[in-house]
Amino acid sequence: MTGPAQGTRRETKRMATGDGPLTDGAATLAESLFELLTEAILSGEIPLGSKISEPMLAQKYNVSRGPLREALHRLQGRQLITRSANQGARVVEATPETLGWLFELREVVEGMTARLAAANMTDAQRAALLAVMEQHETNVAGLRPGTVPALGASDRDFHFLIAEASGNPMLVHLLFTDLHPLMRLYRRRYENIESSRRAAKEHRRVVDAILDRDPEMAEMMMRRHISSAKARRLKAMEG
Repeated sequence: MTGPAQGTRRETKRMATGDGPLTDGAATLAESLFELLTEAILSGEIPLGSKISEPMLAQKYNVSRGPLREALHRLQGRQLITRSANQGARVVEATPETLGWLFELREVVEGMTARLAAANMTDAQRAALLAVMEQHETNVAGLRPGTVPALGASDRDFHFLIAEASGNPMLVHLLFTDLHPLMRLYRRRYENIESSRRAAKEHRRVVDAILDRDPEMAEMMMRRHISSAKARRLKAMEG
């Protein structure tokens, strides 16, 4: 029979080892760890395919097991790490198969955001989108051979402004919480000047359709852009 004292001892042990519910402070720490580890993976500080060592991470960030495991659980939910019985936790690999799945979903979702944006975008949003487009074109024009493209901010702004103008917060959440972080895994490794120039031309076609308030054309141009980006990255991975 389990008595009150035994139950209390078990609960004390759970909290000491980090297996119990997180306190508010631990939950905040887990959130900070999640953000730090996400950036470390997306920036390449933690290499793709590398094994996750909980003791090493706990020592590096000076944290206990509970918040760290919560952060790793969230990374798994974002599909940035995987777990298996034989290999434990590892950072995901960038593979043609996963890239294909990701871009198939993006094509559908971002095609819809472009369609909705063409119908719903306010004058202020239209002006902001045009300004981002012009800055993006300026950045691309300034690229020189031998340099690594650094156009992430203007590219994200382009996609974010269109998603935001769709008026559908669920689409915004799906794109920028679940999909676009994964996209950085591929952009960082497979971006080049020619693909950046091509993307800017495709972006301009999307913008022109949205500014013309043509939902069907906006969706078509966005879907073509995502499909074209998929083909470019697959080719880069094969090469």
